[in-house]
Amino acid sequence: MTENKNNPLLCDPETGVCEIPEIKINSDYKVISNQEKPLKLVYFTDPICSSCWGIEPQLRKLKLEYGNILDIEYHMGGLLPDWSYNSGGISKPSDVAHHWDEVSVYYDMPIDGDIWLEDPLDSSYPPSIAFKAAEEQDKDKAVAFLRILREMVFLKKKNIAKWENIAIAAGKSGLDVVQLKTDFNGIAKKLFEDDLKLARDFGVRGFPTIFIQNKSGNKEMIYGTKPYSLFESTILMLEPNAVKNKYEKKQETLFSKYNSLTTREFSELSGISRNESEKQLDELTDKGVLEKLTIKNGSLWSRKTFDKM
Repeated sequence: MTENKNNPLLCDPETGVCEIPEIKINSDYKVISNQEKPLKLVYFTDPICSSCWGIEPQLRKLKLEYGNILDIEYHMGGLLPDWSYNSGGISKPSDVAHHWDEVSVYYDMPIDGDIWLEDPLDSSYPPSIAFKAAEEQDKDKAVAFLRILREMVFLKKKNIAKWENIAIAAGKSGLDVVQLKTDFNGIAKKLFEDDLKLARDFGVRGFPTIFIQNKSGNKEMIYGTKPYSLFESTILMLEPNAVKNKYEKKQETLFSKYNSLTTREFSELSGISRNESEKQLDELTDKGVLEKLTIKNGSLWSRKTFDKM
């Protein structure tokens, strides 16, 4: 790719990073506090980070296999404050559309870049602040809320900077929408500012950035979208006695854990090949067990019992 890498929305698929310009990694990053489980994972991300969407299969598998020893903490990084800083060949939202389509193919995760042509976001701050508001209610629901926001922006071409779309995602994730609006306009803004400061303190320059630390204070950083094997080897380096949880890999179990899965995610979690995964998922759709949303760069499969958006 030859695009201007100074634009954070132009993520580099080969490095797996959506990078913020002019911020340097601090090699002496802070110690992570408030750790209860043997390991703590601190994840710096952004709702519209395409490389973060690319890492969803690895993170979902990590939660299934090592969630019992991992405290996972999400922080928003502020990928797109506005469009005022862009220059050169990347000066407007429409410049990102083709790039997102390319990233989708590279990660084998469905993305429709046409949102940048049809209803472009002017900032990633509103959904980031909304996530902090959601965490005030329930951290698990907040993670589900973030996932729904990502499906809306990457697959359904919904502008998640608009409150009406944020409210829809909140309702689908079981959040109190009225309370969310109150916190969105109040405490969540300060919490988001705290996240931005924490990212600077940790020297985070792009997303995804993940820090994993054990109770002895030893820590490792995973920068960018990396294969699952790197996550696992990092965990075993920091916690040699870690025992992998053997989870049930049948589709019924996977879709009871996660309401929706892409083909790539199902393949990663089930251990079934990519082609066989798609075949099985199509068969389940034909039987009326699953619903299939197909876009130009892939598909998303959802349980029938999960309401449509």
